[in-house]
Amino acid sequence: MRTTVAIDDDLVEKLREAAAKRRLPFTKVVNETLRRGLSGQRPRQSRREPFRVVAFDSAFRPGVDPLRLNQTLDDLEIRRATDPPAR
Repeated sequence: MRTTVAIDDDLVEKLREAAAKRRLPFTKVVNETLRRGLSGQRPRQSRREPFRVVAFDSAFRPGVDPLRLNQTLDDLEIRRATDPPAR
């Protein structure tokens, strides 16, 4: 179906760039963009392998935050400096 639609200049430029980049006709890019916008979904990219997290064994016990070890050392140093020496 043919129809006349007024599209803002900045959008026309982006649609033309997308059409040139993908080497598709302008009309096809406009239709795909409208479909995606109305459905709220992005077009599927090429099939990618799912992201996987690889677990590893840690030398730390559960509950030990290795990022806070420096703070723990600082706390121990302060305690050692302020506590009276043991006899």
